[in-house]
Amino acid sequence: MILSLFRKTKFTAPVYAVYSAIVAQSRRPVFYAEWGASDTMTGRFDMISLHAALVFRRLRSSEKETRQFSQNVFDCFFKDMDRSLREMGVGDLSVAKRIEKMGSLFYGMLTSLSEALDSREREEVKAFLSRNFHAGGTHPEADRFADYILLCDDFLATQPVADIMAGTVNFGEPK
Repeated sequence: MILSLFRKTKFTAPVYAVYSAIVAQSRRPVFYAEWGASDTMTGRFDMISLHAALVFRRLRSSEKETRQFSQNVFDCFFKDMDRSLREMGVGDLSVAKRIEKMGSLFYGMLTSLSEALDSREREEVKAFLSRNFHAGGTHPEADRFADYILLCDDFLATQPVADIMAGTVNFGEPK
């Protein structure tokens, strides 16, 4: 336990900056007020997961440094989820199980989102939204939400990985 105080932290300023940008983008009111994301703990987790997945898609690489940066952002994300659960009063014995479940949900979303975005078809992205944000139904603003996700993926693709790893990430504006 005491040795952990002397370990070099992997959460550098750029890692925190990228994670903070993910969280800030996921808190945009338009997602909840207009596009049907649930303004609940689960809905907020889903929005953070969506934006994190978009960043991780951009950082896909065989470069060791890029993979390590992605892992550090991922670890920061789940450390924050752990902290949030504990602040809400979830008991120590339950936190690990919930984090494990959240990890499974995140990886499922990442896989599903990647498949939809790789298709470059708006209908595939809308089907992803239906499954992940609209309880299997359709939302009147699903087209706008899908267009936003496609725009984010395109916008992130233009950003140099080095800039993201330096702590600068931009998603674009929801319209």
